[in-house]
Amino acid sequence: MPYSDCLILMGTGGFFVLLGIILILWGKGEKRRYYKSTATRADVREFLERWPERPRVGAVKIGGWIALAIGLVMVAVGGAFWLWG
Repeated sequence: MPYSDCLILMGTGGFFVLLGIILILWGKGEKRRYYKSTATRADVREFLERWPERPRVGAVKIGGWIALAIGLVMVAVGGAFWLWG
């Protein structure tokens, strides 16, 4: 595999790693803001028991973990091809 192809693969993987970190942090902030707004309501049962679970609150964070995993695999594969070739 040519040197430039390895760099493109590692660069794309690095982009996914950065995107994953940003999405994880964004998801944590979104969850914090959601539960702060829920705490100001009169009925705080959902806030205290965290039931029913809201998938939309953690969806960004889950996507961030997936992007981070894909990015790390791409960086590792690109690095392996670079060292091997």
